[in-house]
Amino acid sequence: MSNVTMFSEGGYRYVNGVFQYSCGVAALPGFAIERVRFFRPIPLAAGFVAIESHLRGLGRPTTSFCGCELRSPEPFSEAGFRAFNEVYVGTLARWGLYRDGINPVARSNVCPEFNAPGEPSFYAFSYTVPLDARLSRPDQRASFVIAGSAESPEGKSNYRDHIIRLGDTTPAGLLEKARWVLGEHERRMGELGVGWADTTGVHVYTVHDIHPLMTPELVRRGAAESGISWQFCRPPVVDLEFEMDMRGVSREYVI
Repeated sequence: MSNVTMFSEGGYRYVNGVFQYSCGVAALPGFAIERVRFFRPIPLAAGFVAIESHLRGLGRPTTSFCGCELRSPEPFSEAGFRAFNEVYVGTLARWGLYRDGINPVARSNVCPEFNAPGEPSFYAFSYTVPLDARLSRPDQRASFVIAGSAESPEGKSNYRDHIIRLGDTTPAGLLEKARWVLGEHERRMGELGVGWADTTGVHVYTVHDIHPLMTPELVRRGAAESGISWQFCRPPVVDLEFEMDMRGVSREYVI
């Protein structure tokens, strides 16, 4: 049975996830996904205002918002993460996105090890636009965003009890963590009918050395097709050590 739901109001479909985010999104026929990165992260409330203004300027509804990338000061406790998420989805509910505990928007939320923002902030966001006529051709590439995922299954009562190799940051421990994360992302991409070859950007979030993982895992699997951006950040919850997200988008901007 498919784990994918159509969200026609936004021009995309999504892989069902947890209340704070979906596992990933892909544009519906006739639409493409664009990504905008803020030159410097801006606080959450101001970010929502800026995003709404950007969408309005494009003539797009708030329901076209389909992905966001956040930066937080430091990893949350389990309870702190849930409290933050309950505040975050409030705006999505007002925008017509979050309904009855279901959230179509993909998300990553990580914590820079250096120069972290003083409060949770927007780093980047994605949204759908009508497909540009210049790109309207049979070989139009896939347009998608896969949400961030670390080395613990989503949707459990907590993260800590399910973390792969809890507390083990040895090369062997990190390798097992990375294999689990890569497998989960391949599952999510597979649900949307895309793969590594369709990506235009891949992020790895960890403060641990990824070089031992590059050839045996990331490169071998095809994750480096478009290069890999190593973001020196921690995942958003205490005790998580390795996270990734990826995308395949039609255009990217910095504002």
